[in-house]
Amino acid sequence: MNDAAAATRLTPPVQVPRDHALGPDDASLTLVEYGSYACPFCHRAHEVIAALRARFGDELRYVFRHRPLTGSAEALQAAELAEYAHQTTGQYWRAHDMLMKRGPSFAPGELEAIAVELGLPPPAEHPDAWRRAQEKVRTDAASARASGALYSPTFFINGRRYEGPWDESSLAEALRGSLGHRVQTAALEFARWAPSTGLLLVVMTLLALAFVNSPLGPRFEALWRTPVSVGFGDAAFELPLRAWIDDGLLTIFFLVVGLEIKRELTVGRLADRKAAALPVIAAAGGMLVPAFLYLLLVPGGPLAAGWAIPTTTDTAFAVALIALLGPRVPVELRIFLTAVVVVDDLAAIAIVALFYAAEIEPSYLLAAGLATAALAGLNQSGVYRALPYAVVGVVLWACLHGAGLHATLAGVLLAVFTPTRPPANLPVLIAQADAVIHEEVRAAAEPVLRRGPSEPALRALDAIHDRMESPADKLLRTVEPWSSYLVLPLFALANAGVVLSADVIEGDARLVAAIVLGLVVGKPVGIGLAALAAVRSGIAVKSAAYSWAQLAGAAALGGVGFTMSLYIASRAFPDPNDFAAAKIAVFLASLLAAALGTMLLRRARGVPPA
Repeated sequence: MNDAAAATRLTPPVQVPRDHALGPDDASLTLVEYGSYACPFCHRAHEVIAALRARFGDELRYVFRHRPLTGSAEALQAAELAEYAHQTTGQYWRAHDMLMKRGPSFAPGELEAIAVELGLPPPAEHPDAWRRAQEKVRTDAASARASGALYSPTFFINGRRYEGPWDESSLAEALRGSLGHRVQTAALEFARWAPSTGLLLVVMTLLALAFVNSPLGPRFEALWRTPVSVGFGDAAFELPLRAWIDDGLLTIFFLVVGLEIKRELTVGRLADRKAAALPVIAAAGGMLVPAFLYLLLVPGGPLAAGWAIPTTTDTAFAVALIALLGPRVPVELRIFLTAVVVVDDLAAIAIVALFYAAEIEPSYLLAAGLATAALAGLNQSGVYRALPYAVVGVVLWACLHGAGLHATLAGVLLAVFTPTRPPANLPVLIAQADAVIHEEVRAAAEPVLRRGPSEPALRALDAIHDRMESPADKLLRTVEPWSSYLVLPLFALANAGVVLSADVIEGDARLVAAIVLGLVVGKPVGIGLAALAAVRSGIAVKSAAYSWAQLAGAAALGGVGFTMSLYIASRAFPDPNDFAAAKIAVFLASLLAAALGTMLLRRARGVPPA
């Protein structure tokens, strides 16, 4: 999520008398509602607000701002009527209460009757008051859009958007700021901050470096070598803790990458061939040039196995840096870099599978093929539940590990065969949900021997909710936070630790130079030249929203290699000294690339407006 989207979770501070407020100005709690008098849900919420005001008393200040239903002339007229009552007779809250109690559907002439009952003069007699009333409604509606109030009602508690249920107990818990609600809110805010994943990786990397270079270093390293076994009866499967993270938990990361690539290829930025041409070609250049530079410095011997280390870009860090630069980076350039990274990830997965596999065990390879066929069969049979895929996925992981292939590829294969569905017919599903809820509301009026919604109704609503989202999208939404905030940080903590010593660098000076040169020079040169050649040849088209100088800055950020670079290095160099030198090189190159890309984007001039 970018900074602009994050800002939409805040609403402008209350300003009395411009804003209509009930409760003392120094109240500790402020509840702002964006609502509409023609909205049936706002009328339901009106009763909840009354109960909350009675419960909290002077602790609560309630503010109502207008968000007339889009395309409803009746909603707009009702809002203007309430504001006109304020401008002429100071009866805003009386008008508000009358409109809430008589709506949401107003009979012909009913708004005029309410105006008469309030004793309001005709607007023609007070044109300035009428103009101010209309302006207030427009201002509130603009505020709603800027604050991200996409529907009515939308509530803000002390300036922050509330996204929970609208019932009295849930709102009261949020207003009181219970520990559970505060923790949930803080976690969501952090997760929605675009640089959060990159920041967490930085913290874990620094922790790993601090531990390894402290007196606790030997114990810290011994922790990751601790054998952990999973057994059933006499059978046991044992791996070191670091291997469980690198080959086990990182499968979740590969699953997320696979799902994201699948989405981009079907409905995303890479779905259209012409739109995909520029990032695909740029990504190819951004992998070939670094590999060439690496092999130029390390042409042979055991160290040549690390040629793929400088070919990858770390998604979390690249996106975090782009987000921190804010409006300096056009949205179209962010899309370009994200698409480049997606292609980069796809190629990195293929490289790992083709060039960094161990000796193949045919029997396990055959079993892995059968497990993959089972996933394909589930997909073709229209099985949309997650459990069968998860069970077969675990079997596939074990078979790939036994075959000598990287077991993390199970995540990619699972992503490929996770089913998608045609888009849901939302009007039909909403009508079905309305019918179920209407029947439950009717039945609730006869509360004899009845407690809460019926089980058939809950099952029907669950089925409707389940159909609204593709299984692949649902899986991505569910698993992605675990990948970003658990798997990758643990991977960094387990693998980023290295003793910072000049001896390590001097012992493998060519290796360090090759990785740094590949990431800091090869990545931007490869991405930039490939993009330029694609545009000049007419194969691809560059967006006019960003300049070539800005593209060069984004290309430099492509040199920030971390997760996949470290992963490949761990596979390429079984020797601990070589692996340590590679880690130092990746850290150094990533810092230089981040600084270079940030500097270029800060200094680059955008495309002048037409």
